[in-house]
Amino acid sequence: EFFNYTGFNDVCYKCAKEEEELYQIVYRFLRKRENRAATVDRIVEATGVDRELLFKWVRKGRLHPAVFPNLGYPCDNCGRLTKKGRLCERCTEELKSDLRAFEAAKEFRENIKKHERNTYLADREKINKD
Repeated sequence: EFFNYTGFNDVCYKCAKEEEELYQIVYRFLRKRENRAATVDRIVEATGVDRELLFKWVRKGRLHPAVFPNLGYPCDNCGRLTKKGRLCERCTEELKSDLRAFEAAKEFRENIKKHERNTYLADREKINKD
């Protein structure tokens, strides 16, 4: 269905209304003390809400993992649940490690080039002295 995107909702008015009704069902479920630590699978099973919709609400901050500790959304890299950002902590650390290794290799190559250039010039000076 076509709709006029206004920058507020990423779905049409009718779908947004349906999503809001589903959100209220999930929120009422989670407000009960015994359900606050429910996992994504448990929430989907109990409410019938699509997991992607649940992930969307967590990403947008409508459901806060600080209040509901077992909520999260999939890491863009590995699919493991995360509570903030686009990558989980493990993938973030791997990426940082890879970047450090890349920077070290780049610096090493630059030092080799610099050393080779200096060696070449030193050899050239010896030849000119003879």
